[in-house]
Amino acid sequence: MLAAISASGKNCGVVILEKNPSPGKKLLITGKGRCNITNNCTEQDFLESVISNPKFLIKAIYRFPPVKVMEFFESLGVKLKTERGRRVFPESDRSSDVLNALLKKLKECNVKIIQGDAAEISVQNGRVSGVKYFSPHGESYIEAYSVIIATGGMSYPTTGSNGSGYKLAAALGHTVIPPRPSLVPLVTKETWTASLTGLSLKNVNVSFYDNEKLLFSEQGEMLFTHFGVSGPVVLSGSAYIKHFPVGMYIDMKPALSAEILDARIISDFNEYKNKDFSNSLDKLLPKAMIPVVVSLSGTDGRKKVNSVTKAERSKLVSLLKAIPLTVTGTRPVEEAIVTSGGVNVSEVNPSTMESRITGGLFFAGEVLDVDCYTGGFNLQTAFSTGVLAGENAVK
Repeated sequence: MLAAISASGKNCGVVILEKNPSPGKKLLITGKGRCNITNNCTEQDFLESVISNPKFLIKAIYRFPPVKVMEFFESLGVKLKTERGRRVFPESDRSSDVLNALLKKLKECNVKIIQGDAAEISVQNGRVSGVKYFSPHGESYIEAYSVIIATGGMSYPTTGSNGSGYKLAAALGHTVIPPRPSLVPLVTKETWTASLTGLSLKNVNVSFYDNEKLLFSEQGEMLFTHFGVSGPVVLSGSAYIKHFPVGMYIDMKPALSAEILDARIISDFNEYKNKDFSNSLDKLLPKAMIPVVVSLSGTDGRKKVNSVTKAERSKLVSLLKAIPLTVTGTRPVEEAIVTSGGVNVSEVNPSTMESRITGGLFFAGEVLDVDCYTGGFNLQTAFSTGVLAGENAVK
């Protein structure tokens, strides 16, 4: 939609070929239905939040940075607010307001929306010449001087992003880096997570290690599930895991050193000295986690607190600073927020988003091999590359 708006008004007809009955189905589910449209950060901060190929996005982000995205949506009548982590949302908390504003703008720009599923991009003399597609009425064809592939990746295929853009690009000679899920929940070897399904931990530190190599470490919120773990810090960390298994460690008390945590536990034990060990951790842990921690500690839960040895207490401290899990894989790509992989960016001009292989072929968004952290960065990428592609498609 941003590409179409950007291309309009320059003495050419602009058509969106939309496989769904109406555009923006994926936009409606972003930010849990609230639409985290961007991150209120500088261009440099944005580039530092790009996981794959940040240099490729330099031209795009400086052409249409977060501040311009915000100004654009405000100009469409969508009032915005900035929340924790500089995440930008509509004040209404309704993604439908963002979509409706874009649809209204498309109408003002005389952009035509046709329902159809692109089957083939035709080429003559090294340049695109049109698109064959299938509509509810049968096979059709649109003549075109330029074509922008902005189909998304493979995440949330029910919204339309089912990998079709990769096939269109590959058919024209482009290399597609094998897509894999990114920003995705993780599966663990340990089954005790299932007993904690739905439990959210806030202000914990989650770290991932490949043997002794630290892959990722961040403080924030995570969630236990029937298959393993999810939540913001887990999703962010998943982007750094290239193969499995890897070790995951949860620091339940990142603000406390081991020594201070030990002193805290001693204080609690003195208060509960006549209680069983399993009944002495109420001030330290969510109630649902206590049986798991007691089991992992190796200390008999029925043991009286005043009988717990220094070695047992030391093991408890070490456990609370690094509860271990073994990550064996990810959930399917259909459950990922974004897709890592896609059209090889070395075959695309970063200044225009035009193919280096076929004239008049452009790319925008997740179909490219670029992906970012959560927090509005992936939609920002879509908007920036869409604007750059749209501008250059009509030159």
